[in-house]
Amino acid sequence: MGEKWWNGKVAAGIWTVLRVWLGVQWLQAGWGKVTGEFDATGYLQGAIAKAGGEAPVVAGWYGTFLETVALPNAEIFNILIPWGELFVGLGLIVGLLTMPALVAGAFMNLNFLLAGTISTNPVLLAAAVVLMFAGYTAIRFGLDRWAVPMAKERVTRRTLREVHA
Repeated sequence: MGEKWWNGKVAAGIWTVLRVWLGVQWLQAGWGKVTGEFDATGYLQGAIAKAGGEAPVVAGWYGTFLETVALPNAEIFNILIPWGELFVGLGLIVGLLTMPALVAGAFMNLNFLLAGTISTNPVLLAAAVVLMFAGYTAIRFGLDRWAVPMAKERVTRRTLREVHA
């Protein structure tokens, strides 16, 4: 029996286009923040405000997290968010560390959604999930196609040396 349609070369081409498109979205978002003046403080305060009132958009537990963890550490988030977006974008575009980039991007989308920001986050999150399910086929036309087997081989050689030492 032949390859399943979702594992074939045509599907790999489709997943590659989706992966690169998703990477461009992240790269653009991160580049604007890295090259400009980015400060998450206002965003965090706005999300915290959405956790109160008659019809809160942000869950109370998440608002508490934002208020007690994220806001006091806004300077860290001012670095993590823009550089995270930029590196997720680069990884997805070239197909290197694709799965970690997809997981990191999906995690950021989830957090933006939990903070009450709809925007493009549902679409980007859905694309990341689809690509995660596509698995190997999503990296067939990317640097991971060579990097992952090479890394596995190095780890295997190192492990064998340690076992026989």
